[in-house]
Amino acid sequence: MIRVLIADDEPLMRAGIKAILGTADDIELVAEAGDGREAVRIARERRVDVAVLDIRMPRLDGLSAARELRSVAPSVRVVVLTTFGEDDNIVRALSDGAAGFLLKDSAPEELLRAVRAVHAGEAYLSPMVTSRVVGMVAQVGQPRRQEARRQVQGLTEREVEVLALLGLGMSNADVGQRLHMSEATVKTYVSRLLAKLGLTNRVQAALLARDAGLAG
Repeated sequence: MIRVLIADDEPLMRAGIKAILGTADDIELVAEAGDGREAVRIARERRVDVAVLDIRMPRLDGLSAARELRSVAPSVRVVVLTTFGEDDNIVRALSDGAAGFLLKDSAPEELLRAVRAVHAGEAYLSPMVTSRVVGMVAQVGQPRRQEARRQVQGLTEREVEVLALLGLGMSNADVGQRLHMSEATVKTYVSRLLAKLGLTNRVQAALLARDAGLAG
């Protein structure tokens, strides 16, 4: 079972999320929070696999909560849920350690896919968010592109291949099939890449691959 915590300051929204999660046999809602501070406290005290956090909350917003969770409960995977699709929120969410980013008007099944994906160590961006990320990458300036290329210079040839496929949004299974490796071996490569590059999650790795021109 995937143990999920939801945090949103609107009771009606929490009820809706709870109803969606309740349709899945492999997901268990273990706690609810009305703000980011409460969500962090619960995650420290209880075993939580995935935290679904609203961006706009009192006391501590979802992005700040994601950053704190990265420090106090690093095993918790974060999905950020928001009605806002501004580029700065997307960038900050990914920088603060979120592995999933959904808009609140996404289809219910997208939430389930996101929870399952981030629990499996994957990343999940809603299609609208993905298009925004691609747009941001298309506008990458020369200094940022040069810095990204400098960062990947120390990687082995195989690590570069894995990173490039992450940049295309491939799952571990897809990468393994393309490069004729087991999924376990791909996971090892991804963990090594994150450590070498000083990144928190595979979304950041994918963005770096695109910045460096590896993903086409």
